[in-house]
Amino acid sequence: MLTRSLSCVLLLAVIESAPAQQTCSDLATLSLPHTTIVSAVVAPEGPLEATPGPGNTSPVIAPERCDVQAITRPTKDSEIRLQVWLPISGWNGKYLQVGNGGWAGSIDQTALVAPLRRGYAVAATDDGHRSDGPVPSASWAVGHPEKLIDFGHRAVHETSVQAKAILRAHFGRAESHSYFSGCSDGGREALMEAQRYPEDFVGIIAGAPANDWSHLFTAFVWNEQALAATPLPPAKLPTIQNAVLAACDVLDGVKDGLIEDPRGCGFDPGSLVCKAGDASECLTEGEITTLRKIYTGPQNPRTGKQIYPGWPMGTEAVAGGWSPWILPPGIQAFFGNSYYGEAVFEQSNWDFRTLNFDTDVAYGDAKAGPVLNATNPDLRSFRANGGKLIQYHGWGDAAISARSSIEYYESVHAFLRRFPDARRESVSTDPQEFYRLFLVPGMTHCSGGIGPNDFGNGRNSTRADAEHDVLSALEAWVERGVPPAKLIGKGTAANDPATPLTRPLCPYPQTARYRGRGDPNDAANFSCTMPAEVR
Repeated sequence: MLTRSLSCVLLLAVIESAPAQQTCSDLATLSLPHTTIVSAVVAPEGPLEATPGPGNTSPVIAPERCDVQAITRPTKDSEIRLQVWLPISGWNGKYLQVGNGGWAGSIDQTALVAPLRRGYAVAATDDGHRSDGPVPSASWAVGHPEKLIDFGHRAVHETSVQAKAILRAHFGRAESHSYFSGCSDGGREALMEAQRYPEDFVGIIAGAPANDWSHLFTAFVWNEQALAATPLPPAKLPTIQNAVLAACDVLDGVKDGLIEDPRGCGFDPGSLVCKAGDASECLTEGEITTLRKIYTGPQNPRTGKQIYPGWPMGTEAVAGGWSPWILPPGIQAFFGNSYYGEAVFEQSNWDFRTLNFDTDVAYGDAKAGPVLNATNPDLRSFRANGGKLIQYHGWGDAAISARSSIEYYESVHAFLRRFPDARRESVSTDPQEFYRLFLVPGMTHCSGGIGPNDFGNGRNSTRADAEHDVLSALEAWVERGVPPAKLIGKGTAANDPATPLTRPLCPYPQTARYRGRGDPNDAANFSCTMPAEVR
């Protein structure tokens, strides 16, 4: 009896100490550190206004939700806007935060819809500034170093802190698991969180991360200078891609218009040089020089050191690839000029032709790199916190070279081999324990392109299959300890867009190889194998 009475007393104490749940409208008066709640209302189901940008034209229907908008000001020059959506019913107990793209400057509400439908409490931020247009610039950074820090990492962290406080006030309890998902700049934010704030999220998805920001944007200017010297006509891209495929398509065991790992392709652009009497399907010496520079990537002219890896071969003519990203008037050039002209030199009249790939790059690394780059290979604290990281990148990405994702993964592997974590009794130096990278043949920037480019990486994914949906795969890893042995991507055959295709996406360094029999458009006829040099 005494034990039962004591249990009742303890239960009552727990109930009395539990935070009271606040209605949606009550959240408008919630007091948070250096944060103002702008509004807290129940928003009815209905269409959202499309965020400016390529492909964002169709209206997206958002479910009914508690919509909380706030501004947090951790410094005198900060104005970080954040938006939190809370499910009206059916909360799964979890929190998911979505990342940005480019220089940010707005909140893409459409990215919040799919996770909200899955039962998540979701949030996003504008990264501390407002920008207009489909490809915003960095003019807000001129004379505002604190805003650059907000964009670099502080806004995402602050949003995590404030959003979790808001959901705790509303639901009366903390989230059971917290996740982050982003691609491009959002992928950079994802890696930045794992490196700087390893306790913010227990599960992170980093898509096509622009994590080596200062060097990536240097590569943009490198390509811009090369194309200014000798342009590469868009009409010649199919000639280039066809020649690459003719040389390297069968390296993975099947001729299907996809190169599983372009690093093994030894295609020589010089083989396309125009000879006497040649028609249009050839390149001039100048065009070949330009093509080599894009494939090679920027190098320091004094030391010869590689600044950023070049762009892979085999998807030059794919829609959404080299055109519009690389070829003039390329999106790459816009971002490269905005980085050096506004974030580094803070000069509106900066001329890309003047960039010195030795001294100017070093200056940008010192001034903006420490704030923007997410290249620290030390993920030991993230791992010690139980964190799991899934990274993906398309081999056809003309915005961010997939080689850079491999470079970062390898840097983490090398770091763990050299500096094991003394807090762990059984120390593994293999990143696969908590970090897996998936490379996608044919996929362009974040999604799209050719081949198996759909694996739940789109904004409308609501699937709950761990093999076909990257968020479900992460949930299985974090919550049930089941690591993703592979993902299954779907799409259409590169050689026949009317034919459905599935293909295994293997954790790096494994690649998918055709077994030699069966339908090459069926994932069941491929196996994940280690490259010969790794076996």
